[in-house]
Amino acid sequence: MNNNDVLRRLRYTFNFNDNKMIALFASVGKTVTREQVSGWLKKDNDDDFVNCQDIELAAFLNGFINEKRGKKAGPSPVPEKRLTNNIVLTKLKIALNLKAEELIDLLKTVDFRLNKPELSAFSRKPDHKHYRECKDQVLRNLLQAIDLRYHVARTGKIVKNDANAQEAGASNKHNHSAKTQKSQHKAKSKAVEQWIEGARPNASAVYVNPKSEQAQSKKSSRQVLKLGDK
Repeated sequence: MNNNDVLRRLRYTFNFNDNKMIALFASVGKTVTREQVSGWLKKDNDDDFVNCQDIELAAFLNGFINEKRGKKAGPSPVPEKRLTNNIVLTKLKIALNLKAEELIDLLKTVDFRLNKPELSAFSRKPDHKHYRECKDQVLRNLLQAIDLRYHVARTGKIVKNDANAQEAGASNKHNHSAKTQKSQHKAKSKAVEQWIEGARPNASAVYVNPKSEQAQSKKSSRQVLKLGDK
């Protein structure tokens, strides 16, 4: 693993935005720009990728400790110019206030086994006879376990989107209901119009009782064809 991997994973796990990243550096007296942070977080094959130096990651981890444990009185610790996996592991252990047994149990959540003597060996000084180098595999699994337990979801954004979705859904439902009512009203009006138009021819033919005086008058007014004398 490289320094950029560690930085990216911690940023993702704890949902640190650019301003927060800058603030973590500032808490230990390190000034960085948004462009620097952006470059460190780029993928390794990106043209704008910038390699994160050991002293820069060490400063970030010191700021991470301040964030999680609170800043101690007095001058900030000097970031290491030469950083190893052993130092990174130790700083993460301090930041999250993990005892040896807790860190071992944490690794078990990602099916990685580590015993207490092995973990203790990572904290030894390099010239100690029991010193053991922390391999990438150990650090990679630790970061994965940390993400599994401490991951901070972007709930604010999700809730906002859900609210917008619900509002949009309600609006669409209202519009659909209005369109349906309008369509039904239009269909009903058309049906009534068709019924009226169909009734008009029959309505113009007024019924007359053949035995009424009006009928007899019409009958008497008819011309009778008279035959002439032969």
